[in-house]
Amino acid sequence: MKPLQNQKFDIAELNNFDIKEYFFKIVDHWKLFVVVILFGLIIANILNRRTQRIYELKSLITVKDEQNPLFASSTNIAFNWGGPSDQVETIITILKSRTHNEKVVSNLKYYIDYLKEGRYRKEDIYGRNPFTVDLDTSFYQLRGTLIQLDFIENDKFIISIEFEEDKYNLINYSLDKSKPFIPESELYKQTFSIGSIVETQFLNFTINKNDLGSDLKGQTYFIRFNNFNSIVGRFRKIEVETKKKGTSLIELSLKGSNKKRIQDYINATVEVLDRDQRKQKIQYAIKTKEYIDTLFIVESQNLKNIESDLGSYKQRNDIYDLSAEGSILLGEATSLDAESLQMKNRLDYYNNLESYIRSRDIYNESIPAPALVNIEDPNITKSVGTLISLSKAKETLELTVKTSYPPLKKIIEEIKLERQVLLEHISSIKITTKNSLNSVNKQIARNNSKLRTLSPKEQKLLNFQRKYNITEANYNYLKQKSYEAGTAIAANVSDIKVLDKAKDIGQAPIYPKGSFNYLVALMLGTVLPLLFIVIKEILDNKISSVEEIEKMYKIPVLGVLGRNKTENRLAVFQNPNSTIAESFRALRSNIQFMFKRDSKSKTIVITSSVSKEGKTMTAINMATVFALSGKKTVLVGFDLRKPKMHEDFGFDNKIGIVNYLIGEKSLEEVTRKSEIEYLDVITSGTVPPNPSEIILNDATNELFKILKEKYEYIIVDSPPVGLVADALELFNFSDAIIYLIRHNYSEKGMPKMIDDKYILGEVKNISYVLNDFKVKNSYGRGYGYGYGYGYGKYGSGYHSNEKQSFLSKLKKKFT
Repeated sequence: MKPLQNQKFDIAELNNFDIKEYFFKIVDHWKLFVVVILFGLIIANILNRRTQRIYELKSLITVKDEQNPLFASSTNIAFNWGGPSDQVETIITILKSRTHNEKVVSNLKYYIDYLKEGRYRKEDIYGRNPFTVDLDTSFYQLRGTLIQLDFIENDKFIISIEFEEDKYNLINYSLDKSKPFIPESELYKQTFSIGSIVETQFLNFTINKNDLGSDLKGQTYFIRFNNFNSIVGRFRKIEVETKKKGTSLIELSLKGSNKKRIQDYINATVEVLDRDQRKQKIQYAIKTKEYIDTLFIVESQNLKNIESDLGSYKQRNDIYDLSAEGSILLGEATSLDAESLQMKNRLDYYNNLESYIRSRDIYNESIPAPALVNIEDPNITKSVGTLISLSKAKETLELTVKTSYPPLKKIIEEIKLERQVLLEHISSIKITTKNSLNSVNKQIARNNSKLRTLSPKEQKLLNFQRKYNITEANYNYLKQKSYEAGTAIAANVSDIKVLDKAKDIGQAPIYPKGSFNYLVALMLGTVLPLLFIVIKEILDNKISSVEEIEKMYKIPVLGVLGRNKTENRLAVFQNPNSTIAESFRALRSNIQFMFKRDSKSKTIVITSSVSKEGKTMTAINMATVFALSGKKTVLVGFDLRKPKMHEDFGFDNKIGIVNYLIGEKSLEEVTRKSEIEYLDVITSGTVPPNPSEIILNDATNELFKILKEKYEYIIVDSPPVGLVADALELFNFSDAIIYLIRHNYSEKGMPKMIDDKYILGEVKNISYVLNDFKVKNSYGRGYGYGYGYGYGKYGSGYHSNEKQSFLSKLKKKFT
C-alpha cells in the first residue's frame, strides 16, 4: 500500500491537472499529426484505387396466391392439391437452396469466366465480352486454369495455356464429374478461327462473336472454366429476406464485382422460381388432363362400336323405337346406371387415395387426382391440399437444414396429424358411399324386373340403347373435363409478382467506400498520435517541468538552466551573452537568499541523483559567474570516482585534492590558476581506491577552514548522492546545496531520497535546479522570469545565438 503522503500527492496531482499544458503538448507534436494523417490519406487513396470494387443490387418480389377462378370447386376438377402458394418462408428457402441455384447457374453458364487484364488485376468483363464461348458440356474441359486468347486477326486467335503444375483436373458439366489430366508439355499454344471447334484432349468449345462488326485484332482476353459446385455455393449466398415482417414482400440482394453479372443472376433466379412455381401449380391439372384424354379415346371408340351395333340391330329386327312404357323404363335405368357408376368411381378413388396415403410419408403431385368424380366432402379436399403443402415445405427444408431444426420437426408432426385426420375422413365417407351404392343397386334390381314385362325384341333394343346412353354420357363428361383442364392450364396465373427488377442504375460501390476510408484515415491520423502522446505521458517517468518538481517534492526550486550548446562546459566564459549564461547569473542572484548574512565565505555543494545530470557543468559555470563578478572563487573537484572537471580547463589530473588529503602535496601545490580572473581550480587528482574514507579524513575539515579564509565562494563538484554517500558527507561543510535534476532525463523517483531527508530535517539549505531545459515555445511558457531562464517569447533579441523554429516564429508573428 502507498504511504499516506504519496496518496495525498496523487490526489493533488489529479486536481491540478493542467488542460492547457496538455493542449500545448499536443500542439507541440503537430509534425507527428501531419505525418500520420498524410500517411493515412495515402494508404486510404491506395486502398480506394487498388481494392476490388464490390457492388450490391436488389430486387423486390411479392408472393401471393393468384388462384384462377377455374380452380374453384364449381369447376368439378379438384386438381389444385397444392394449396395456397404464398408461403413466404418456403419461397425464401427455395431461393437459397442448392437445387434452385444449380438451375440458375446452369441457365446463365456462370461457370465460365470472361476476363481481361486490368490495371491492378484481371477484370471480370461479363456483359462486355465481345465473344461467347459455346461449350460442349458433354466433353471434359480443363478446370480452373486461365486460358489466354490472343486475337491475331479479327477472326483468328491463339490459345495459350501455361501448365505450371504436374497434374490438373478436367470437368464434365453434364455428368458433374471430374477426372485427372497430366499435360504433355509446360506450354500449349495453337491457332484457331472464330466459329470453328476448339477440340483438344482437354478442351471442346466454339468461340462466336457477339457483334459481327466488332474488331478483335490485337486484343487479349482470358477465359476460365470453374468448378460448378463452387460457383453454385458462391451464389447461394444471395440474401433473401422479407421486406417487412408479416408481409409477403421479399427482397433479394446480391453482392459482387460485376454489376451486370449480379443483375442477370437476380432476375434469372426470380424467373426460374416463377417458372418452377407455375409448373408445380398446374402439375395436377396436366396429369388429370393426360388421364382424361386417355379415357376419352377409349370411350370415343366404345361409343362408335355401340352406335354401330345399335344401328345393325334396328335394321335386322325392323324395330326402331321403344314403346311408351319402354321409353319410361329406359330413362329410369339410364339415370340409375349413371348414379351407380358415379358411386363406384368414388369408391375406387377413395380406395386408391387411402392406399396411397397409407403407403407413403411424402406426398407430392403424384397423389391420385379425382379426375372423374366430384368429392362431396370438402374436408378431404382440404386435408389432401394441406398434406401436399406440408410435404413440399418439408422437402424444401430438408435440402438446407438438419432434422433437429425446430420448424422441420413441427412440419413432420403436422403431417402425421393431418394424415390421421384424412384417413378418418376417407373411412367415414367410404361407409356413406357404400350405403348409397347399395340403395341404388336395389333400385336398379327393381327396374330390371320391370323390363322383363317387355317383349324380347324391345328388351334387347332397350339394353343397346341403355349402353349407348351411358357411353355417350361418359363421352360428353370426359370431353367437358378435358376442356376444363386445358383451360385451367392455359389460364395459369403466377404467384410470383416482380415489383422491382434488379437493374444497374449507376449504384456506387458498397466497398471500398472512398469517403469513409478518407474519414477513417483522418480519424486514425488524429487518434493514433493522441494515443501515442497519452501512452508516452503515462509511461514517461522522466521529470519534464518545474511544475512536476513542485507537485512531487517539498524542496524548493531555485532555478532553471538551459541546454549548453557550446563545445565544452565553459558556457558562461565562452559565450557570456547567451541565454544559458543569463540563467546562471539569475541562479547566482537567487542563491544569495540561501546564505547567512554574516557569512563572509560561502560554500556551495553541487550534487544530483545520478551521473550525467550536469553537476560538473553547473559547478564550473557557477564558479565562473561568481569569479566574473569579482569574487575570489575556488572550484573544488570532489567527485573522486569519475573526475571530469580538469578536461574543460585543459589541466592534467595527476595531482589534485586527493594528494592534499593524503598529505602528499600542499594546498598551494594542488591549487591551479584558471584563465578566468579570480577563479582558482583544485582538480580531484588520481582516482583513489577508498574515496569515502579520504573525504571522512580530518584533512577535509582543515581544507575547508583554509579555503573559507582565502576565498569568498567555494564551489564543490560532488559525486551523485543517489549512487554513493560521499556527497552527504560534504553537505556538512556547505552553506547551500544545489541538487540538479536534468530535464527529460532524471526519473521522477530519483530525488525522493533527498526530499525525504529534507522533510525529516536531515538536510537543510538545499534547492532543486532543473538543468538542460529546452524551451518549447508552443507551450507558451517563460520559466526564466521566476527561475532564471530567460523571458519566454519576450526575451527575443536580448541573448546571442538564439535559434527559433519555424513554428515559434510563426506563433510569434500572430501573437
